[in-house]
Amino acid sequence: MPATRGELEARITEAMVKFEREFMGRGPTEARTYIIDDMILVRLKGIITRAEHHLANADTSGRGRDLIKQSRIELLEKARPMLVEILRNLGFNAVSMHTDLSIRTSERIILFTLDHPWS
Repeated sequence: MPATRGELEARITEAMVKFEREFMGRGPTEARTYIIDDMILVRLKGIITRAEHHLANADTSGRGRDLIKQSRIELLEKARPMLVEILRNLGFNAVSMHTDLSIRTSERIILFTLDHPWS
């Protein structure tokens, strides 16, 4: 029997939290995945470390926030093949990945586009 949308979303969430813990060194405090047509949207909350929070708020120029965003995005880009493989193992073929994070809310959004709509 094929997995339901909710079961697949839960599996993706579990895999993404595991990835964050093992690759990034810290897992999110909250995570949720949504399968929408030919996209997978992953929302991770509580991803900014205490040290990053201090760096982001150390000056008003925004330089600390920019450094954190640049390094986090670069790290995720380097891990793209691993993330695509995680999805492939769950039955999805990701063709692109887009990401951004908010230092203020300590959230990361990752959007994967798929080769065809989920059904």
